[in-house]
Amino acid sequence: MELKMIQTAYTILNELRLEGELCDVVIKAGGVEFKAHKNILCSCSPYFRALFTSSLNVSDKKVYEIPNVSPDIMRLILEYAYTWTVLINPDNVENLFIAADYFNILGLVKLCAEFLMNQLCPENCIGIYKFTEHYNCPELQHKAYTYILQNFENIRKTSEEFFELSAEDLKGLIEKDELNIKHEEAAFEAIIQWIDHNPATRKQDISHLLPVVRFSLLDEDNFNNRIKAHSYIRDNQECKPIVINAYKAFYNLNMGGLTSPNNPISRPRLPSAILLAIGGWSGGGPTNAIESYDARADTWRNVTGEEQRPRAYHGAAYLNGYVYIIGGFDSVDYFNSVRRFNPVEKTWQEVAPMHAKRCYVSVTVLDDNIYAMGGFDGQFRLNTAERYETETNQWSLISPMNEQRSDASATTLNDKIYICGGFNGNQCLFTAEIYRLDTQQWSTIAPMRTRRSGVGVIAYGEKIYVVGGFDGSHRLRSAETYNPINNTWVLLPIMFTPRSNFGIEVLDDHLYVVGGFNGFTTTYNVECYSEKTNRWHDVQGMNIYRSALSCCVVPGLPNIRYYAACQDMESDDEAENSSSTSSFP
Repeated sequence: MELKMIQTAYTILNELRLEGELCDVVIKAGGVEFKAHKNILCSCSPYFRALFTSSLNVSDKKVYEIPNVSPDIMRLILEYAYTWTVLINPDNVENLFIAADYFNILGLVKLCAEFLMNQLCPENCIGIYKFTEHYNCPELQHKAYTYILQNFENIRKTSEEFFELSAEDLKGLIEKDELNIKHEEAAFEAIIQWIDHNPATRKQDISHLLPVVRFSLLDEDNFNNRIKAHSYIRDNQECKPIVINAYKAFYNLNMGGLTSPNNPISRPRLPSAILLAIGGWSGGGPTNAIESYDARADTWRNVTGEEQRPRAYHGAAYLNGYVYIIGGFDSVDYFNSVRRFNPVEKTWQEVAPMHAKRCYVSVTVLDDNIYAMGGFDGQFRLNTAERYETETNQWSLISPMNEQRSDASATTLNDKIYICGGFNGNQCLFTAEIYRLDTQQWSTIAPMRTRRSGVGVIAYGEKIYVVGGFDGSHRLRSAETYNPINNTWVLLPIMFTPRSNFGIEVLDDHLYVVGGFNGFTTTYNVECYSEKTNRWHDVQGMNIYRSALSCCVVPGLPNIRYYAACQDMESDDEAENSSSTSSFP
């Protein structure tokens, strides 16, 4: 009620301002006069309060001229003072931000900063970051800087602002552990690209920039052929010690040495996202183990917390900053319970339970909702499905599937849910179906080439990939892909290891399969598939053997170091305390 009364009062005062009634001050900007009320301006801006109450200004002064502010911006400032709202657009945001900062209108500064955060893109992020150097807006500065690090490869390919960086700025970015580049060659290519833009004045900077490239993360042949042989390096005597140090690092690695977090040319960069392997069946029973995989370092780390409870044959989903663990089995009870994990605070919370107990459940995310389908409740294989809405913390039943499916797997592509394979209580299935949001109904698609229970299903590129499983007789190495355009399945190269009941995810444009049961034992083995090469590759295995686990990818964590390969925290402190003149942190 009080807020409504205040809003009404401000509305009336704004009407009086626009009509020129009861105004006691005139603000002049760019030759244009604006009538206003001193009390309103004082309540909005410490600048105006000081201006109107200063002993240097006589009390009956009516007209105040404001320098360096255009009439259009002054009009918006007054509009905000009276209405607490203002129309911000790309054309006025910079000047409005400057004026709001000048007048110390913190609410308007925040609105402008939020607008710029939402406008961040590869073409403008460097300019926005540079803009924040002159104005006190740490949140916008951090957001812009993080955006630059996370989107560096795209920025250097598309942004003219990239070429406006100073040598120190570029060095400051490339030396950061958080720089998001899939391959270290991109760091070297960025340096060459920047120099090529103005080689006459920048060529000598190569010896200053080259030491922040992490040569030990490169292929040695690539180093010999592309980097050492490059004319900028070959013709610069100051680069020779850098090349020698790189060869020393290669020698240490070839002799079996490990990459050291203290060595800036061998320390792996931090990943932009981590893969979590959660729970499962290990050592004859359910486990609560959680491991995180750092693809940049090809390393698994145990991040199991005290609150995590043993659970197997469950589903996992990442949504809006939380990892949800859904259903499952602990060798005694079949669960309808759902818990969610906050990876930043490392805390667990119980949320609303499902309508049905679901072990061997299939889980996916569509349109900011979590879907749980099929499974086994301890008595029956299920064809029911339900949807969880985070805003209401409620599960609601949706249309049932055409078949009972436990031990199937599901994924989302182009606003449709795909669920494939499974077990109906009598046989392993080769059927598959999709759920459409517009019709809220299930319909069948072409069957797979092979029956698969305990299968892994994931959207990768513009297709559905189905991997491994159990056909009723054998654990499978085979994989196939579904093309939604022509409703057909095509076989893929086989995996190295047969497996069922494993984790599956896509990380850094690679499809990962994690753990599982190979027909004889649970396994810690991990491999990944590249769509570009159409080949499987071995990956560092987990620390424990397990099947019946679930995986999910968690991006953009502010505490990514906790989940990544060990990093030397002191290296950041040294960088911050160095004599660098870079404007970047």
